Amino acid sequence: MSHVGSELTQAEFRAALNALGAIGEGCAGSSDFALRGVHGLPQLVSSELTTLSVCNLETGHRHVVSDQAGAISAREIEVFDHYFFDHPLVREHGRNPAAVTKRVGDLLPESAFRRSPLYNEYYRPIRIDHVMAMPIHVDRRYLVSFVFNRRQRDFSDRDRACLELIRPHLGHLYRLCVAASRVADAPTPTPFAAAALTPRELGVLEWLAAGKTDRDIAAILGISPRTVQKHLQRIYEKLGVETRTAAVMRAMSVAH
Repeated sequence: MSHVGSELTQAEFRAALNALGAIGEGCAGSSDFALRGVHGLPQLVSSELTTLSVCNLETGHRHVVSDQAGAISAREIEVFDHYFFDHPLVREHGRNPAAVTKRVGDLLPESAFRRSPLYNEYYRPIRIDHVMAMPIHVDRRYLVSFVFNRRQRDFSDRDRACLELIRPHLGHLYRLCVAASRVADAPTPTPFAAAALTPRELGVLEWLAAGKTDRDIAAILGISPRTVQKHLQRIYEKLGVETRTAAVMRAMSVAH
């Protein structure tokens, strides 16, 4: 984070934090978060087309919220899905807990990208030349990113640094908004044995909700990553869930 920050001016710091605040202030749920993000983030980093992209890594399907209604047709989404697992950003970010903001140009030469079927059958028809993705949530099943698309002019290192500054905070906000939406949609939260969690398990769950990796949690709590995994397995069993995200959602639903 210090390396990212060192690249930015005070004005760019303020702009990034203002963008984060505008998205988060009074955000009512996941749909509101998506719309605020795709409309607000281009004021920080200009983009001809900005989307919130939810990629299902198991099915190879992408759901898109765009800042322009009808900008991507159903047919174009089908074409994208056809090349889903070939997309350099999906390959880079999918199931990667260390995923950070990347441009396609960071991953392969522009000439190679322009020769690819993905570019010629998807990006060329929608008149997009350069793509940058900011992953805000990654787990074994889903990759959720804000994606910035431009014609002609590529994204700069400063563009990437501005987004990377607020990326972790947008991730936390996204998970909170998803949890809030699920609670609002559920008739009555079903009680579960939260009281059965030990203080150590509650500590692990708290840091899990903050978006920390197993290694991060191990370092914070002074235990081994293997011990963290054992705690997580017991948490899953007690909460009746199977994934990290589901454990956080269940815990937050009861808290609300």
